[in-house]
Amino acid sequence: MTAQHIPVLRLVALERAFHQGTREIHVLAGASIDVWAGQCVALVGPSGSGKSTLLHIAGLLETPDSGHVVVAGRDCGTLDDHARTLIRRTDMGFIYQFHQLLPEFSAMENVAIPQMILGRSRREGEERARKLLSALGLADRLDHRPAQLSGGEQQRTAICRALANRPRLILADEPTGNLDPHTSELVFQELIGLFRSEGVAALIATHNLDLARRMDRVVILDRGLLVEISPNQI
Repeated sequence: MTAQHIPVLRLVALERAFHQGTREIHVLAGASIDVWAGQCVALVGPSGSGKSTLLHIAGLLETPDSGHVVVAGRDCGTLDDHARTLIRRTDMGFIYQFHQLLPEFSAMENVAIPQMILGRSRREGEERARKLLSALGLADRLDHRPAQLSGGEQQRTAICRALANRPRLILADEPTGNLDPHTSELVFQELIGLFRSEGVAALIATHNLDLARRMDRVVILDRGLLVEISPNQI
């Protein structure tokens, strides 16, 4: 089977339970989904439904009680910690509600450093960083540290950092949730545009239903299962 006929991310029958005192809470109860290259998929559901847990498992940061996480055709269930870390570095990018930039480094350095960790030269890393940051309107902010950037500029930098190593998959947890409505709208448009131009698959958890309905697909996490609906149904 050729690469274009293999989903970038396949989650198969994921189950995950937590113990709260004597209670066992089943957050995931057979959740399954395929996410393909070039797709932006909205993950919606009420607070506490397990969206962050699902993203952590998809990102190989947590292990499910049962089920499979398959990245670009590779079942990650039997991999050791080193192999899982390498997949996160090379095949995945992560975006969080809070930008988590390194405060002592400039915007360009924050985007270049992940590339240098993988062995690219400083020149190559900065060239890629400049291209990404410029695409999101930050060409004149390259040398500014996070504290010198607005909230929207910080989140744009975090988006560029997530894309720095040309990942196959982006996992985002409320990426515009910490921004005011106007800035959120601008960052969302830029985020989706950049994802599509880079051809990545994206699974994006959000409470913002207006943003969710503008993505390619929408899945609801409901009682531990993923249920797909049409974007115009929400």
